[in-house]
Amino acid sequence: MKKIENRARGAVCKLLILVLILFLFESCTFDYGESTSSDRSLPDLVMENVDYVRVRAADPIARFQAERAERYEKQGLMKLQNFFFEQYGERGAEVNASGQGGNAEVEIESGDIQMTNGVRLEVESEDIILETTNLAWKDEPRLFFTGAEDEVNVYRENGTSFTGYGLSADARRRTFEFTGYVTGTYIHDDDAQESAALSGEDE
Repeated sequence: MKKIENRARGAVCKLLILVLILFLFESCTFDYGESTSSDRSLPDLVMENVDYVRVRAADPIARFQAERAERYEKQGLMKLQNFFFEQYGERGAEVNASGQGGNAEVEIESGDIQMTNGVRLEVESEDIILETTNLAWKDEPRLFFTGAEDEVNVYRENGTSFTGYGLSADARRRTFEFTGYVTGTYIHDDDAQESAALSGEDE
């Protein structure tokens, strides 16, 4: 009689353990989604405190430093967080421009860059500083521009200080224009030391 009782207790214990295991699996599920080998949303490489140099014909043309960098091979993208960059002149002889921002996406093949979350750009050869929210750089035509509604603050050492909307600039021709409203003071450096107060469209 005791043997039958012990067997019954053992069976009940096993049943209780099985129910407990099933309960735990039901209450703690893991949803990994539909992951495939070709999932393009995951980076192929993640780096922290990275120093990245882009080279063309054995000469450095740009340098990036970032707290975090994610490389996506299939998209041909490098995503940067809290970054600083330098753009070099011919044969990497000197720094032509430098900047920093919260985030950037670099197209690895073309060198085009989309910068977001607060951008500061300094072009030393032009003695000009630009501050804006978003800024795009097209490497081949040497153009940088913002969205039509993006505010851009411009400063120079000579006291120039103005704000415009919708910036488009050509680094080769050394020209820039705004598609929207412009206000502030622009000081032109020449023998007459002319200055002008800006207020209006397309100045």
